[in-house]
Amino acid sequence: MKHLSILGEEDDDPMLSAVNLVDVFLVLVVALLTAVALQQQKDANENVTIIKKPGEPDMEIVVRENGREIRYKGNGGSSEGQGVRAGVAYKLKDGNIIYVPEGDKP
Repeated sequence: MKHLSILGEEDDDPMLSAVNLVDVFLVLVVALLTAVALQQQKDANENVTIIKKPGEPDMEIVVRENGREIRYKGNGGSSEGQGVRAGVAYKLKDGNIIYVPEGDKP
């Protein structure tokens, strides 16, 4: 008679080790994908301004605010319009810019 002992046998199948490694790598991949998705969601809520083709006639400005995207496109010409001078801006030595509005003089 043969004695069967399930608990006493040591299983040395190399395929079980490979299957366990695949499981570990799958868990790591899911964790990395989750981290990337959370980072992209965080970045989508930031306010960002992107200037495409600066100085070119077809320049485009993309503004992302609170998940919304607004695009401004150049028409190839200089900006023109009707308006009045609103003030003067001065750049200091330390890099700060001061704007001095012009008011009506008495």
